[in-house]
Amino acid sequence: MSDGERERVVVNVGCGPRNASKLPAYFDGWRQLRVDIDASVEPDILADLTDLSPIADASADALWAAHCVEHLYEHQVTIALAEFRRVLRADGFVCVIVPDLQTVANYLVADRLHEPLYQSPAGPVTPHDVFFGYGPSIASGRTSMAHRCGFTPAMLQRSFQQHPFGELMLRRRTAAFELAAVARVTAAKDDDERLALMAALEL
Repeated sequence: MSDGERERVVVNVGCGPRNASKLPAYFDGWRQLRVDIDASVEPDILADLTDLSPIADASADALWAAHCVEHLYEHQVTIALAEFRRVLRADGFVCVIVPDLQTVANYLVADRLHEPLYQSPAGPVTPHDVFFGYGPSIASGRTSMAHRCGFTPAMLQRSFQQHPFGELMLRRRTAAFELAAVARVTAAKDDDERLALMAALEL
C-alpha cells in the first residue's frame, strides 16, 4: 500500500464504552485506536491521557478527545496536549471537546445548579455535573469521572498556544454547553478548507 493509500488512523482518547464512543461520520473507514484509563470499557490501549507512550510518534492522522481533558488536573493539561501533538502526523489534527464553563456559569449565578440542562444517554445532566463531574457515575465508584479542571474559550486557547500547532479553531456549541477546539499541525490553505473540516467533524 502506497503512502497515498495508507490506512488513516484516529486515536479516540477517553473513549468510554464501545457503544458510547461514536465518532463523526468523517472517520468512517478509518482505523480507530480506543484509549481509556478504565479497563472495564475494554480499550485497545489502557493508558492515561498524559502518557500515550504505547502510540508511536507521528503515527496518527487525527486524535479525538471528547469530554475527557476536564478530568485532568490543570497542570496535567499541557502534558496531555504535548502527547496529543507528539502522536500526530505532519498533516494531522486534534479535536478537543470540553464543557463550556462560561455558559454554564449563568446557571450558577442564578442558583440553579441542580436543574437539568439536557438529557444525555446516561440521564439528565445538571450544571453541577458540568462543573464537578457526572454525579451518578461518581456515586457508583467511578471517581475518575470527577472534573479536576475547566475551560472558558480564552483558557482553552491559552492551553493550546503552549504547543507547536500550526493553527487553532475554536467553536462554542451553545446548545450542548460545549467548547470545541480543532488544532492542526499544519495550517489549512484557506478558510474554505478550515470550514470544510469543521463541518465534516459536525462542529
